[in-house]
Amino acid sequence: MPTNLRPVPDLRPARRHGFLVAVDGPSGSGKSTLARAVARCTGLAYLDTGAMYRAVTWAARDRGVDLTDTGAVAGLSRGLAIDVATDPDIASVRVDGVDVTEAIRSPALSAVVSAVATNLDVRSELVSRQRAVAERGDVVLEGRDTTTVVAPDADVRVLLTADEATRLARRAREVRGGDDAAALAATHAEVVQRDARDATVAQFTTAADGVTVVDSSGHTAAEVLAIVLALVERAGRAVDTMRAGTGSAGTMRAGTGSAGTMRAGTGSAR
Repeated sequence: MPTNLRPVPDLRPARRHGFLVAVDGPSGSGKSTLARAVARCTGLAYLDTGAMYRAVTWAARDRGVDLTDTGAVAGLSRGLAIDVATDPDIASVRVDGVDVTEAIRSPALSAVVSAVATNLDVRSELVSRQRAVAERGDVVLEGRDTTTVVAPDADVRVLLTADEATRLARRAREVRGGDDAAALAATHAEVVQRDARDATVAQFTTAADGVTVVDSSGHTAAEVLAIVLALVERAGRAVDTMRAGTGSAGTMRAGTGSAGTMRAGTGSAR
């Protein structure tokens, strides 16, 4: 269990319109692959919340801010304009106008991002921005805390898991282009140790009430997608029925999701 949890202010379910899916889980479980695929299939937007922590990490390193100076990093995070593409087919992250899409995925940055992800004041700042997106609905949120803190009222909440060997192999292939012994060894710290550090401030190994656990070990991405799409379809029918009873229009708009960028500094889409 996390040992350093501090409640983020106002955890009441957001009043929102539209459909909302949240996907949480440990590193290498396949969260990004699944969440992007769900967004493509449903026409929903997609937000990689983890990219926001990486963006703050990049900015701190770029500006010479010591990552162990929690106050300085938190102060920096509050002033950053972080633009994250919400089209599942476009990977784009910009910080104050600078394209950092590739830089935030480097092994060097991955090795230190936990220093920012475990900064409780940074988490509070970024969670508030993520909630602004969740309140608009029609989005698949992916990353730590999405099922419990960011969007506890999401229509579908999934904790995606996989055994350690599977997670290591997936991340090694993604980052190092292979899963041989050397690649697995180099990836071990990035996956296992990072999860251990992040687990001190976020719960992503045990499902909260109402969260569906999906174990992706031994399953293809297509098989996992089918499982989750069935959950989405079931929840979509329930939401449509509920809204029909209140005279509200359903907003599960398969195939009509619009591409855009989320300005994480303001919570606005464009």
